Amino acid sequence: MMVTDKEFQNHHIFSELERYIKFYESFAWTVFSFCSMGTNAICNIDSYVYSSIQGTLESIQQILKNGRINDAYALLRKYHDSAIINVYTNIYLQDHFSIENYIVEKINGWLTGKEQLPEYRVMSRYIRESEKVADINVHLFTDDRYKKIRDRCNDHTHYNFFHNVLMNDNAISLDNRLQVLDTFSSDIRDVLILHLAYIFFLNEHYMTSSNYLDSLECGATPEFDSQYWVAPFIQAAFDDLIVKGRPDIAATIKQRTSMHLT
Repeated sequence: MMVTDKEFQNHHIFSELERYIKFYESFAWTVFSFCSMGTNAICNIDSYVYSSIQGTLESIQQILKNGRINDAYALLRKYHDSAIINVYTNIYLQDHFSIENYIVEKINGWLTGKEQLPEYRVMSRYIRESEKVADINVHLFTDDRYKKIRDRCNDHTHYNFFHNVLMNDNAISLDNRLQVLDTFSSDIRDVLILHLAYIFFLNEHYMTSSNYLDSLECGATPEFDSQYWVAPFIQAAFDDLIVKGRPDIAATIKQRTSMHLT
């Protein structure tokens, strides 16, 4: 299988990546106006994280088109890191922000370049031990899928096996190239589900449609309950990814949220 083969270039991973890229682009705009409590930031810090993730996914898309599956896995590890950082900072801010602690120095220091965040292992453990997301953790860590994803990312990043080297050579024919693309597709979808599951659970207002604020900005009275309406692109992502891929997580989010997810 060469990367110029139609079967490779028409693989479903490319249309999936296009949807993920558009999702993060819309998500960044949706959350932009929400204030990041506990920091000196004027705009929502998550908005910039989502734009950055959008860029990472665009890089993955281009690299895969060129057949560099090994490099794509290195960027998938970066995407996973970004998701964990985003979840960690949200939980940490919610845990430590108060009237008495109006600025959470650990996160604000990261924003201003004065302090680094903890290493991945520490942030991951903090998330796993958090009572705020215990209901999501129950579902996400019932198996070892995320450990296996992380292992695959590390294998490709560090060339742990010779076949990792071959996955960056687009000039040779490999019988298992499509199989590896299938695995990559599942891996990146699972990382996206992890990210959205936590963020939708922690920040249900991030799912809101623009109807309520649009009415206020126009001087009109918002329609009844419109503050709980869900943006169409959020509902589509929830249905296509979480409901289909992890119905257990979807049920938990719907049970715990005030938003009108269908």
